[in-house]
Formats: sequence, C-alpha cells, structure tokens
Amino acid sequence: MTDTGNSPVNGWTVSCKFPGNQQISSLWGGSFTQSGQNVTVTNFSYNGTIKPGSPLTIGFNATFSGTNTAPASVTCT
Repeated sequence: MTDTGNSPVNGWTVSCKFPGNQQISSLWGGSFTQSGQNVTVTNFSYNGTIKPGSPLTIGFNATFSGTNTAPASVTCT
C-alpha cells in the first residue's frame, strides 16, 4: 500500500475476509489476528507512520484446501 495523501498516516490497519478456509501461517510487515475468515493486520511500533508517497509492504503465507479464491475486498485505514 502507498500513502497517496499529503499527510503522513500514523497507525494503520488492513482488514479482509477470506472467502474460503484460508489460514495465515506466517505474516511479515505487521501483526495479525485471524478469527475464522476475518483477518486484521496492524502496524508494528516501528512502521506505524507512512510518509506521503511512501510504500509499505506486507505479505503472508497461508494454507487452504479446495479453491484459493482472493478476498472480494481489502480495507486499509
């Protein structure tokens, strides 16, 4: 994600709902919680501020069975 505004983002959260049975096994770039299909990722203390125009990358590994369909939407706040 990239801060496309004119002011820094101080503290961020990324949320999504998996459409299947995906389970995150590891994640980098933030701290996550998962309850069923719902996943929330929040910043670490050292990467909570995103300067305007600066990118932030998070990624994860997950397990699943059946179809691995992408979430319909991802919310960043």
